[in-house]
Amino acid sequence: MSQANDIRSTFFQECDDLLEALEDGLGQIDAGLASGAVEDDTVNAVFRAVHSIKGGAAAFGLDQLVTFAHGFENVLDAMRARTLPPDAAVIRLCFRAADHLADLVRAGRDNVNLEPSAGAALAALVAGPDTALAEEAGFVPLAIGLDLPAGSPEPPGRFTIRFTPTSALYASGNDPAMLLRALAELGELTSTVEDSALPPLEELVPEASYLGWTLMLETFEGEPAIREVFEFVEGLCQLEISRDPPPATAAPESAPLAGPAPPRPSPPAASAASPTPRATVRVNLDQVDRLINLVGELVINQAVLAQCVDEAGLHDRGDLATRLDEFRNLARDIQDSVMAIRAQPVKPLFQRMARILREASDLAGKPVRLMTEGDSTEIDKTLIERLVDPLTHMIRNAVDHGLETPAARRAAGKPEIGQVTLSAAHRSGRVGIEVADDGAGITRPRVFRMAADRGLIAPDTLLNEAEIDNLLFLPGFSTAPKVSNLSGRGVGMDVVRSAIQKLGGRVSLRSRPGHGTTLSISLPLTLAVLDGMVVEVAGQTMVVPLSAIVETLRPRAGAVHPLGRDNQVVSVRNRLVPIIDLGVVFGQRRVPAPVADMVLLLVEAGEGGNWALAVDRICDQRQVVIKGLEANCGPVPGVAAATILGDGNIALIIDPEDIARRAAPAVANGARLTLEEAEP
Repeated sequence: MSQANDIRSTFFQECDDLLEALEDGLGQIDAGLASGAVEDDTVNAVFRAVHSIKGGAAAFGLDQLVTFAHGFENVLDAMRARTLPPDAAVIRLCFRAADHLADLVRAGRDNVNLEPSAGAALAALVAGPDTALAEEAGFVPLAIGLDLPAGSPEPPGRFTIRFTPTSALYASGNDPAMLLRALAELGELTSTVEDSALPPLEELVPEASYLGWTLMLETFEGEPAIREVFEFVEGLCQLEISRDPPPATAAPESAPLAGPAPPRPSPPAASAASPTPRATVRVNLDQVDRLINLVGELVINQAVLAQCVDEAGLHDRGDLATRLDEFRNLARDIQDSVMAIRAQPVKPLFQRMARILREASDLAGKPVRLMTEGDSTEIDKTLIERLVDPLTHMIRNAVDHGLETPAARRAAGKPEIGQVTLSAAHRSGRVGIEVADDGAGITRPRVFRMAADRGLIAPDTLLNEAEIDNLLFLPGFSTAPKVSNLSGRGVGMDVVRSAIQKLGGRVSLRSRPGHGTTLSISLPLTLAVLDGMVVEVAGQTMVVPLSAIVETLRPRAGAVHPLGRDNQVVSVRNRLVPIIDLGVVFGQRRVPAPVADMVLLLVEAGEGGNWALAVDRICDQRQVVIKGLEANCGPVPGVAAATILGDGNIALIIDPEDIARRAAPAVANGARLTLEEAEP
């Protein structure tokens, strides 16, 4: 029983990969429609994904899944044979079918049956393109009886099959001899081997594929039965099937409806480039967490050991220094490899959001196209799961509130199809995820008026644009004129902010009227290592993420200029950059130290541009283990996390983007920034 459960679990894990491939393929076909170029290989890959799911589901008796997948397969097979040209309506149907297929896979995994009505209308649509076309034309097939004369009639079909396996076919455990035997069961088969590519014995590579076959088959079966023989090796061979004309016909028919180019024997070098399946192993997540913590302690102990060697004055021991360097590099490699086990790309999350967007588009009656960027960005698996709800609210908000109706977009000179862009990237040692739309943007006077009408603010309150935008995050606020399936109940952006803050992150909003709105999420890397610059600030040791630092500099005479009463800027290549004294920011000193005696770290801080962080001195550059503070201390202004140094002391890892965001209003008003006085 345990072995059967393991096999079943493996099947559903493979289904996740196949559904991802299916979504990718449909996305490529949809993108290809705009340029008028839909690749046959992409259609074949989509078909194979559905066919593989159907085959595995049949083995486990998942009848609902098998039945629906078979109908979906018929649609894709008609697209492969070019009897059903892909267009916007067909691809829209395929996307809906892929979503329902994913629901059926999840139902099978959880041992539940969906309601018979669930997807019934969709199942009727994908029952088969031929049936749908026949019903549309009012055609009803009739059975016709034929009295054939006695005797042995000629076979109705004669086919020429050119078959050349690649080395990947052999590597996957398939045997061409078994395929030829299956063909022979369909009728009378004659074969001719093609061995022109066979090299001399001393040059032969055992793993390469050199042989091909030209097969003549006379059969009562049609071409689909022949293709069914080769369906499990599609993509692993070169295959061409053509129906020969009857003997009385002189002119032969040419190319098949669908199929690869004429086969050529694989050269020996193909064996090196042939794809091989990657082996995987299932590991309990708790064991991975424990391994990550242990490796983190290993990195810390390595730093402690290096600190002890320095304090003991053993710098002249060249052999010891070499061994310590090797130990440090080895610990770093182990840390990177272990962290890669837990980290996962956001691509599956983005694909899940694509379904949410399609459903929101249908409910709102607005055609929308989703664009993704940075879907290979890796974040912790637990973060991916907990980002589903906030991103769902953001996607629905972009469709329902952000995008205009097709008529309004036409009047504004925009394409009727709206666009939502979902992107992810690593910035300043954090993970940034953005949802942007090209809609009408925020009408700030209307937002202010509605907030005042709801009693959320006083009518005479003076707010700038950023403060008006933040009203959207207040509980109970909604700009929807009426309650709908998407919005209007006052639940949405406040839920987003609350969920992101629980993850130790923050969410911000920026908008341009007439051009669209962008919602940004910034999350800490809670289970990762960080390359950082170790600095000293008023006697305290801190770490600045190396990814945020553009350059370090000592200001020359005349490069520093006063700004207002309490602030200064430094001229860097004819550009004025505000200076932030970290000692003042963190309350270590009340008066800024002379800039001439300090080192400036020029950092990038997201939309805030460049800022210069003033520190007393730079101590070192090293890899540090991130220890999250949110569980014990909650969000700390200006601090991303903490780490343990080699001497056992704790150092704060600062968040340059948060410090710059809080500093912007203070600099604009001529005030000095301290985190005690900054906004919470």
